[in-house]
Amino acid sequence: MISVLLVDDDQELTGMLSQYLEREGFEATAVHTGEEGEVEALSGRYSIVVLDVMLPQRSGIEVLRRIRAVSQVPVVLLTARGDNIDRITGLELGADDYVPKPSSPGELVARLRAIMRRVQSAGQPTTEMIKTGALVLWPGKRQALWHGVELGVTSTEFSLLEELARSAGQVVSKKDLSLNALGCPLTRYDRRIDVHISSIRQKLGPRPDAKAWIQSVRGLGYLLIAE
Repeated sequence: MISVLLVDDDQELTGMLSQYLEREGFEATAVHTGEEGEVEALSGRYSIVVLDVMLPQRSGIEVLRRIRAVSQVPVVLLTARGDNIDRITGLELGADDYVPKPSSPGELVARLRAIMRRVQSAGQPTTEMIKTGALVLWPGKRQALWHGVELGVTSTEFSLLEELARSAGQVVSKKDLSLNALGCPLTRYDRRIDVHISSIRQKLGPRPDAKAWIQSVRGLGYLLIAE
């Protein structure tokens, strides 16, 4: 059973979400402060964390920063509708996705399932390896090496990098990246992919010519340069 940690100071909301998640086959636990959320998220007891950005005292962004310093547990942010700054900051810090508040519990469940499908694929036995230049990916282990060193990508970043690596040297549309890597259709003004790609670029560093390894192709999508 997938265990979900809900971190939100709105006890009525977490009660409703817990009931909905349990009806959908999840195991849900709720805490109501950032301090509690950080401790529980790092306990190793949860498959995925749903973290509200607007927490009292210690914000959700700060909690996420502390979690990512030591753990790659999947994190979905709950953000105020239209608050792009928190969304972008959260994705840059390593959040796997975000869901605006208010939103339907069904949307949250769909996002959780999409992320967990990607994470659980790591448990499937496979010897498949994808190699392009200095980049080596093992989809079965969700492991990425860059020049022989662990790249340290999140689950969502790995999925995007895998899609680009499978088509290295070719443009992959944002529509295909959204469907195949994020598990959801691309929507207008959605910047998830752009922010995740920016994070991956920073981890890869620049090419010898100072250009990025992942190129934007205006109006089309992204291209991973093949050595």
